Amino acid sequence: MKSDESIIRSNQYSVTKHQKRVSTSSPLGDQGLPGVFILYELSPLMVKFTEKSRSFMHFLTGVCAIVGGIFTVAGLIDSMIYHSSRALQKKIELGKAH
Repeated sequence: MKSDESIIRSNQYSVTKHQKRVSTSSPLGDQGLPGVFILYELSPLMVKFTEKSRSFMHFLTGVCAIVGGIFTVAGLIDSMIYHSSRALQKKIELGKAH
């Protein structure tokens, strides 16, 4: 059901193709008959999709969560780069002193 309360009815079809060679010269005759055979297998199934609209506040909360996550990851990367550069600088200074 769509948000405007209209109902869309639809069907789904699937096809499976099988093919085999038939030998008419077989003495047993159990290879099958040549021909076209069509088998129908009906499976009743109903899928119901419901479309719901969300409020602007829900959208705004999602945007804030994404922006906050980006700032958090950027802060972690910045902190790792800063601390590793400080540690590398200290090792270089210790190497120069000796």
